[in-house]
Amino acid sequence: MNRRASWFNVTSIAFGLAFLYLPILLLIIYSFNESRLVTVWAGFSTKWYVSLFSNQGLLDAAWVTLRVALLSATAATILGTLAAIALVRFGRFYGRTLFSGMIYAPLVMPDVIIGLSLLLLFVAVDFGRGFWTIVLAHITFSLCFVAIVVQSRLSTFDRSLEEAALDLGCPPVRTFFQITLPLIAPAVIAGWMLAFTLSLDDLVIASFTTGPGATTLPMKIYSQVRLGVTPEINAVSTILIGIVSIGVIAASLVTKRREVARIRAERQAAAGIRNGI
Repeated sequence: MNRRASWFNVTSIAFGLAFLYLPILLLIIYSFNESRLVTVWAGFSTKWYVSLFSNQGLLDAAWVTLRVALLSATAATILGTLAAIALVRFGRFYGRTLFSGMIYAPLVMPDVIIGLSLLLLFVAVDFGRGFWTIVLAHITFSLCFVAIVVQSRLSTFDRSLEEAALDLGCPPVRTFFQITLPLIAPAVIAGWMLAFTLSLDDLVIASFTTGPGATTLPMKIYSQVRLGVTPEINAVSTILIGIVSIGVIAASLVTKRREVARIRAERQAAAGIRNGI
């Protein structure tokens, strides 16, 4: 039964959307402000974007952040996918409870605790803090998100397609790469995008695990904001919003196309099996 939208529902949704997105919209608008005062509009200008690309400190921090996000998201996706396969396919193996608990622990653990524990670990093993410690830290907390996304897809996966390939003589490893992986690719891509976004956004954990010469962009922005917001901060934040938005839209389109292709492939495979029988 269709329910007509009441004024209360419409007002609540409007206030909720305004609360979430109005600050972001204002940030984007004032990134094109002529004035150096971020709260006083003095006309449209793109000079702060030009100034941004001559700010070597912000560019270096952005490059560090991008490298950390790419490496940590890729490694977390591989490890998270393997963890999801182990949880779904291996049944009640010895130590499953401990294994799943260790995988899901970063979901409920505060970032401060994760950052502090990793800092103590790196100090205990005398591992010099810097770029690679940030990468390892980001892999640690983003792996669980990938595992959950891929596990939800594997839970509804039709294993008859794998069994058919194995019956026809396809080796298990080749079956995984040619049958299983293409069908769960939307979940794997979604997990990678989630890990990439979380790495770009992280400030607390990176602050604990960083070292000399490894300042990420959120850390750089935070240190500058404490001295006062400048139009360059609005400009770099707008660029980050654009990159994340484009990535989310692209991932949604790719996932939708792959889901359609997966359904078509499953129907064709099922039809082929029926014809063979």
